[in-house]
Amino acid sequence: MTDAHTAGPFIAAIDQGTTSSRCIVFDTDGRIVAVDQKEHEQIFPRPGWVEHDATEIWTNVQEVVDRAVAKAGITSADVKAIGITNQRETTVLWDRTTGEPVHNAIVWQDTRTAELCRELGRNVGQDRFRRETGLPLASYFAGPKARWLLDNVEGLRERAANGDILFGTMDSWVIWNLTGGVNGGVHVTDVTNASRTMLMNLHTLDWDDKLLHSIGVPRAMLPEIRSSAEVYGQAASGALRGIPVASALGDQQAALFGQTCYAEGEAKSTYGTGTFLLMNTGDQIVNSYNGLLTTVGYRIGDQTPVYALEGSIAVTGSLVQWMRDQMGLISTAAEIETLALSVEDNGGAYVVPAFSGLFAPYWRDDARGVIAGLTRYVTKAHLARAVLEATAWQTREICDAMTKDSGVELAALKVDGGMTSNNLLMQSLADFLDAPVVRPLVAETTCLGAAYAAGLAVGFWPDTDALRANWRRAAEWTPRMDDDKRRREYKNWLKAVERTMGWVEEDAKED
Repeated sequence: MTDAHTAGPFIAAIDQGTTSSRCIVFDTDGRIVAVDQKEHEQIFPRPGWVEHDATEIWTNVQEVVDRAVAKAGITSADVKAIGITNQRETTVLWDRTTGEPVHNAIVWQDTRTAELCRELGRNVGQDRFRRETGLPLASYFAGPKARWLLDNVEGLRERAANGDILFGTMDSWVIWNLTGGVNGGVHVTDVTNASRTMLMNLHTLDWDDKLLHSIGVPRAMLPEIRSSAEVYGQAASGALRGIPVASALGDQQAALFGQTCYAEGEAKSTYGTGTFLLMNTGDQIVNSYNGLLTTVGYRIGDQTPVYALEGSIAVTGSLVQWMRDQMGLISTAAEIETLALSVEDNGGAYVVPAFSGLFAPYWRDDARGVIAGLTRYVTKAHLARAVLEATAWQTREICDAMTKDSGVELAALKVDGGMTSNNLLMQSLADFLDAPVVRPLVAETTCLGAAYAAGLAVGFWPDTDALRANWRRAAEWTPRMDDDKRRREYKNWLKAVERTMGWVEEDAKED
């Protein structure tokens, strides 16, 4: 892939994602020079439980880095910095002296802490820690996952109190190993990942003793919180040995950064396993009254932190995978578009994929998926269409909530992620949102954001204006749906969503 105009220098980005880990090498124009990717196992010990083997993930990360550098035909001398981005909230605890995880990592999708979160809510409920953290009490976040491990792994709490155990989200795990592991690995996290633990105070950007005490996590095992763009240490081995590790951003914040949403009111939506819509709110911490999260968008070195509002949808791309793997209705993910285009509409059917409850704006872990509006008329093609529409309607619900919270109307939505190659979905988005949908030339904005932040940290790019100049539009979709139809369909969608709620009853949750 390397040719004359992609002479160095380069930036490498590691994206430790939910289903795979990859490494992308970028040039100064933000163009992709080489990519390597490897999937890891999804472990489902019980319904609602999702785990990853952190050791397998670290092995894969080393492999994809070495292979991407080899594919690019470059040496470490050509690479100026390494950026890290990661699946957020996924939690791993490991032994400081052996480097071994004490248990599989507990993934963000895992719902085992739902009961614990209800207990933590006490008489206050879901919003008990929202003022400090910007987050509702939900099984999604990392702090309660750490607490669950401390409660359920034999002898772990004592070892943690003694300082023998380290806690991290996947950024911390990768950086610690990358910078030497047991031989001097740096134990850090950045503000964006720390803001997803329920343990960091958004106002001080530091671990909060009151939160730590309430949630039951000892400070001794926590990483140091740093900015999203600064040199944390050097890679200790592999093809990039000696190169500065210079950024860390949770994947959705990295996409916000890669989409160059540097001004207040700019928003992006990433369509992957789940979907995440973030809007830059500048230096304002906007409290949500409509089921969104308040989170740190990014922080460059010692500059003022930038905050964001976020709406998260648990199941979007994974709904297409479910159609393929569990239902066998399609044989490849791409086939869903062809199948959906073979009919004019959804035939009256709606699919609400509340497989592990509903995320924003509802936060209901008692919800489960439904297919509503079924008649004999409905074929698998109608269902395929309903599956794609589910992603678009869920996006619409989040945009409505953002407008209510921020008072800012969405002018256009920048989109990225695997599902954006589906043109029918993109057109449906524009139709349902009644706003233009724009896809950039480089769709890998998560990796790009990590690369950009690392590049800023080492002076590879001078400032965010230079990054903005790199952003190029590849495609745009504009609304083509009439208002009446949009209103009618949205109403039907909301009716279907109502049908998902209260499916799991309190007393059945323990079984």
